[in-house]
Amino acid sequence: MMFCPKCKSILLPDKINPKRIRCNNCGYTSRDKKGIVLKEKSKSGGKIEVIDKTIETLPKTESECPKCENKQAYYWLNQTRSSDEAETQFFMCVKCKHRWRSYD
Repeated sequence: MMFCPKCKSILLPDKINPKRIRCNNCGYTSRDKKGIVLKEKSKSGGKIEVIDKTIETLPKTESECPKCENKQAYYWLNQTRSSDEAETQFFMCVKCKHRWRSYD
């Protein structure tokens, strides 16, 4: 990793000429025509397995899905009407991802 001699920011490859490095902060460009190699290291040998694209951080509750009759659902609250009225509770089935709401 190299740093700018003027403002001490990280030097990055220039978009126009990738053989030169440039500071995005002050505009300094190196005069050297060094070949820059960017590498990323991973423990799994470069293979990344994507199991599920969405990571749910919502709390779960016992609620029956009207579509698949699964007994668990994620839930969240949202103020859909005026502020002096109760919040609307939304649910999403853990199994089939079906969404529904409760106005209680």
